[in-house]
Amino acid sequence: MLLKTFHKGPPKVRTQISLAVAALAVHVPADDWGDGGIVNWIMDEINSHPEYLPSFLELLRVLPEEAFNYKISARPDRRRQFEKELASAMEVALSILTACLNFNEFKEQILEAFASWLRLRHRIPASMLASNPLVLTALSSLTSDVLSEASVNVISELIHYTAARYSDGVSSQLPLIQVIVPQVMNLKPQLRDPSKDEEDVKAIARLFADMGDSYVELIATGSDESMLIVHALLEVASHPEFDIASMTFNFWHNLQMILTDRDFFISSGNEASIEAERSRRLQIFHPSYESLVALVIFKVQYPADYAELSREDQKDFKQTRYAVADVLIDGALVLGGEATLKILYMKLVEALSCCGKDSSTDWRPAEAALYCIRAISDFVSVVESEIMPQIMSLFPKLPHQPQLLQTVCLTIGAYSKWLDASSSGLSFLPSVIDILVSGMSISEDTAAAASLAFRHICDDCCKKLCGSLDGLFQIYQRAVIGESTFKVSAEDSLHLVEALSKVITELPSEHAKKALEALCLPAVAPLQEIISQGPLVLGQKTARELTVHVDRLANIFRHVNHPEAVADTIHRLWPLFKAIFDLRAWDMRTMESLCRACKNAVRTSKRFMGVTVGAILEEIQGLYKQHHQPCFLYLSSEVIKIFGSDPTCANYLKILIESLFSQTTCLLTRIQEFTSRPDIADDCFLLASRCIRYCPQLFFPSPIFPPLVDCSMVGMTIQHREASNSILNFLSDIFDISKSSQGEIYLPIRDNVIVPRGPSITRILVACLTGALPNSQVETVTYALLALSRAYGVKTLEWAKETVSLIPSTAVTELERSKFLQALSNAQLGKDINDLKLPIEELSEVCRRNRTVQEIVQGALRPLELHIVTVS
Repeated sequence: MLLKTFHKGPPKVRTQISLAVAALAVHVPADDWGDGGIVNWIMDEINSHPEYLPSFLELLRVLPEEAFNYKISARPDRRRQFEKELASAMEVALSILTACLNFNEFKEQILEAFASWLRLRHRIPASMLASNPLVLTALSSLTSDVLSEASVNVISELIHYTAARYSDGVSSQLPLIQVIVPQVMNLKPQLRDPSKDEEDVKAIARLFADMGDSYVELIATGSDESMLIVHALLEVASHPEFDIASMTFNFWHNLQMILTDRDFFISSGNEASIEAERSRRLQIFHPSYESLVALVIFKVQYPADYAELSREDQKDFKQTRYAVADVLIDGALVLGGEATLKILYMKLVEALSCCGKDSSTDWRPAEAALYCIRAISDFVSVVESEIMPQIMSLFPKLPHQPQLLQTVCLTIGAYSKWLDASSSGLSFLPSVIDILVSGMSISEDTAAAASLAFRHICDDCCKKLCGSLDGLFQIYQRAVIGESTFKVSAEDSLHLVEALSKVITELPSEHAKKALEALCLPAVAPLQEIISQGPLVLGQKTARELTVHVDRLANIFRHVNHPEAVADTIHRLWPLFKAIFDLRAWDMRTMESLCRACKNAVRTSKRFMGVTVGAILEEIQGLYKQHHQPCFLYLSSEVIKIFGSDPTCANYLKILIESLFSQTTCLLTRIQEFTSRPDIADDCFLLASRCIRYCPQLFFPSPIFPPLVDCSMVGMTIQHREASNSILNFLSDIFDISKSSQGEIYLPIRDNVIVPRGPSITRILVACLTGALPNSQVETVTYALLALSRAYGVKTLEWAKETVSLIPSTAVTELERSKFLQALSNAQLGKDINDLKLPIEELSEVCRRNRTVQEIVQGALRPLELHIVTVS
């Protein structure tokens, strides 16, 4: 056999052979290996041929790992059985590994195999493991000069092993914990040992992090012993290498969750006792979190060579800052926002003592402190009166170094609610707005930050700013018309559009209309200028030249919450919009932008837009016949949501949906057409689901209903996630119609369409489940199948029996078939959907277990070859 032949061969070759044998073991029952299964077979082989030990140790290592390798095409029942066989053989496996310890040259390989078996989490009493030679060997290797990766893996697995949630509780694990923890704690001095290799330090840090994660509930008691672990974790957090320091971040988060959640203290007794115990523990950990906050500030400081870093390294640095921000939030939740703010403010003051007005001085420590202050903004009281005024008064004194100014702008935006609520907030508004205006002029990055902050300020302080509308309009117009000193991009200018929209929303109705007109003017004037030059010029413009203005109007219609004023504006602008519709209907990007503006106007104005909506729908109904833009369907779906139940719109909407759906069903007659236009399919069936929800009285009696169901059957296997979801959800909505308040009256119409197609629908759904759609779609397909079962009960069971009987027995066993059918049967009895999913998902797994089986199943079901008989 190959394992013996290559026992002295390259390790990679032995590994691949071992993986092949392990894969075989997953398929072959224990009895076929002789008495006791593959592990006993390995023991006999080692006893008979000790010279082949390297190969058999490698096989022992990979065996437990392959139990969880779902690339092996084993049936679910067999996989579960294999896990049980390994669990029952664990003691034998450990006895083999223990006996092999006599071969010192194989110690690392033995420990790696031991770690692998520990991952099975099969219960062996902690008291037995505490004295097990394998455990003692791993522990003794930790203190050796050359730290063994294998021994670290073993101890790491043992830590997780003792922390696994079992009914016997943590007390039963104490014998093993008491052996592990002191040995790991002895490694603490090595964290600071300059002679230690970085990989060794990383391995030690990993063990401390594992202890923290695994024993966090024990540590949260605040005992003297647990605080020793906390101090060690602070030592790790202080390490200059972020990869090492960040290993502890998960622990600080989980500890915070425990300390701040009163449910963890319920056992303390009444409310007063719960609060007293919670306060006691918070106080114990206050110093640790204070140290943590002070430590991590330095992790977010810009490297001196940041500009020279590769784009990938700059991206990694940003991820580092996000991770540190999360740690600061944990600190703020334990310490309180104000206490955390004080620590960070002191660091800011300390940094500013080295940073003058001259931007050439080192601005980086101040920027780091401000970044951290911004990170905890949600946890600082909006009426905080000690630190925030001092921070706000510092901003105008800071140098306009681009990265520092960018963070200043973002910090101002983060504290916009404080500026609104604080008694001194109003006095700071002029100075902070001046800073934001400066930010818009320095660089694209500072302009982006300043625009975003401006939006937050106007959103939260809109009532205070109503009297300053003229000054705000000047800033807005300078940014939108692209004045040379401003560096605000078209995308970022949308923040300013939204900002002014929020302020206008606070104006009285009589003033809002005029202000809205002024807000729209910088976007409307360029569009009017283009249109005035004639159809030829309008047709030749790039999409960008139009959409930059239309997108601003879309944002205005979305955020100015004056329905009548917006309805009046869109009515006034309709001739301009119609000209663009008529001459640019071929241009998808422009149409998407224009439809978004109309959709936002419909959402804001609702029934005030009645007359203009009619004109818009008439326009897109005519244009859809020629250009088939999917956004026309999406806009219609928004109109259906708002006007679908309005009886005065019934005739018009009925004509609209019949026109749109009949056009779409003619477009999508083959799966290839679905594949080439998935956006049309997606928006068509989203619209259909909206019709079921908001105007079933128009949809179900319509002659378009049966062809649309046929269309969904053709496209169900489309390999496009969103389109596939829309089609499957449309079918589920049809099956579930009885759940809606008025749904019962449409059941006869629904049944006349669905029942004749039931066998085909079921067959396509089962085909989708078993491989016609990607695995990621299984849940959506499962829901549709269960909805069909709830709707049609015994009929669905008959259709399903007929379908699964087509699948050859080489692919699916009778037991797997019966479990699947039983799940469908249970669905009609109202059983919990979560209990029904497993047998359905197992049929999917069985049929997808390898490409050959999947091809056999799809060849039997042939979902694309079904000929749907149209039912009159």
